Amino acid sequence: MDWWMVLFIILLSLLGLMFIRVPVAFAFLMVNIVAAYILWGGESGLYLLVHSIQDALTNFSLLPIPLFVLMGEIMFHSGVAPKMLNTLDKWLGRLPGRLSLLAVGGGTLLSSLTASTMATTAMLGSTLVPEMERKQYKIPMSIGPILASGGLAVMIPPSALGVLLASLGMISVGQFLIAIILPGVLMAVLFAVYIIIRAQLQPSLAPKYEVESIPLSEKLVDTAKYILPLSIIIFLVVGFIFLGIASPTESAAMGAFGSLILAAWYRQLNLKVLTNAVSGTLKLTAMILMIVAGSIAFSQILSFSGVTRNLVDLVGGLELTPVFILILMLLIIIFMGMFMESLSILMVVIPIYMPIAEVLDFNLLWFAVLVLIAIEIGQISPPFGLGLFVMKGVAPKGTTMGQIYAASVPFIFMLILLIAIVILIPPLATWLPGIMTS
Repeated sequence: MDWWMVLFIILLSLLGLMFIRVPVAFAFLMVNIVAAYILWGGESGLYLLVHSIQDALTNFSLLPIPLFVLMGEIMFHSGVAPKMLNTLDKWLGRLPGRLSLLAVGGGTLLSSLTASTMATTAMLGSTLVPEMERKQYKIPMSIGPILASGGLAVMIPPSALGVLLASLGMISVGQFLIAIILPGVLMAVLFAVYIIIRAQLQPSLAPKYEVESIPLSEKLVDTAKYILPLSIIIFLVVGFIFLGIASPTESAAMGAFGSLILAAWYRQLNLKVLTNAVSGTLKLTAMILMIVAGSIAFSQILSFSGVTRNLVDLVGGLELTPVFILILMLLIIIFMGMFMESLSILMVVIPIYMPIAEVLDFNLLWFAVLVLIAIEIGQISPPFGLGLFVMKGVAPKGTTMGQIYAASVPFIFMLILLIAIVILIPPLATWLPGIMTS
């Protein structure tokens, strides 16, 4: 059977199973079992598949994932998030669009508390939307910033999705976590600049209101209590990786231990918090590990059947510039993001894209950063981006999907601008990892 026919049948089978709502991990498992049996020689192929999955799940590069998730779950269930947002709010004063800016700042700070865009969007939405509604903020300046800021959860380390992408792509987890720092910060800056400019041009979208004057001493005390401790933990996690003092696994363990100490310091560490945190960690980690196992086996099946080699040869023989091919690859990811969640996209594209990126001589860290941004664009893109429906759940009563679609568009353009900047200035993704290795 021709390689392109194998690829077509496998992808069609996957999409068909997902369409009938088979869970993604099980869809990959079913396709992998059938493909291994047919392509790898019957029962011996199934034994190879089992060994492949075992090797995938005993990869030490995956250890940071449950630890980062546990760190976030403990902080989330300890109830520190509202206090952090309240402290940040005190510093914003009378800035134009202050509640919209609070969404961006909150998304940046809370990136360490959640493992996904959806969780951050839900947290910000449930906390800020009622206040925005009371202050008569219009949909473009309430729904839009919250929807966009949810994506900061995967672009500001520590990022569980970043660890997963690096593991699937066979690139250094530590270097990739450092590589996403500058693009993540730039993403937040672009959102903030857009909000300030639009609030100045259209004040009716984010009406100004009287803000109580807060003494500087109170701001500093609250910052020391609610923001500084978490900032120290994040610095220990990311800084120790950057300085080469600790591996990603060791840093993640320190972060999880630090979050326990912090929850105890806030007097929020009890059996309920621990139970909820461990339960959430086990559920998410089990799902991620099943996805990793399926994706690694999927990658090996593509390689064994000749799909990867022939696809790389095909792309290498095209009379197209590498940048054009890159843009086409990113557009495919964005399109997939309109219908699929981020983990599913990684499972499908990483085994196919990484060999192509290598033959095109792309820096893999830089390429992986672009993939991550493209996934986030897809998650908030109409008509079926999952972030849109999460936002609908916390939006003011009577908000239509059309209004949410319209609110997302300016921030989609901001993310496209971010992709363009990272493409034109690769050191944004490669400079810090370069310093780290030197």
